[in-house]
Amino acid sequence: MWPFPKRRDFLKMLYSQVTKVEEGLASLVEFIDNPTDENAKRVNSFEEEADELRRILIDELNRTFITPIDREDIFALSRAIDDVMDYAKSTVEEMTLFEMKPDNYIKRMVDALYNASKDISSAIKNLQEHPGVCAEHLVRAKKAENFVEHRYREGLVELFKTNDVIKILKMREIYRHLSNAADRVVESADIIGDILVKNT
Repeated sequence: MWPFPKRRDFLKMLYSQVTKVEEGLASLVEFIDNPTDENAKRVNSFEEEADELRRILIDELNRTFITPIDREDIFALSRAIDDVMDYAKSTVEEMTLFEMKPDNYIKRMVDALYNASKDISSAIKNLQEHPGVCAEHLVRAKKAENFVEHRYREGLVELFKTNDVIKILKMREIYRHLSNAADRVVESADIIGDILVKNT
């Protein structure tokens, strides 16, 4: 037993988790472009891998007394990142179960979420060494959320022009998952912004 406990790099663990989610959202883009069973399984696989990284992070957090950034911030950021991937999985599951094909609104929302995940990854990567760069990526991530919310509303307006109530209900659920994922992106950005303020 070493006299000093090993130092756990929570920023590195958060970065590993968010880059796995980024890969998962890239696979969601592929699924939207080509909604096959194989591509659906890939999204699910990334979600499971991201879950495992979160479990490891939480286990390490529970065994560590002193953390480089607030324990609550680490936990909340990991949870928000995890939720983004959960909503991506739900999108795939319901599109498959409801037998719904992606429309242009879904495609644009998914593309924006993928780009936002890249900005969240870059924000975490630059948090300590380049706070200015980190802040720029946070602004971009929040803009992506605004873009998703506009496409969400536009999609609903278009849906309600039809008389197909079943289709409206199904598509609204799928839109909502993507809107919720965008909300979690903003939550992630806000938490990183808080960490930035506390540590600069």
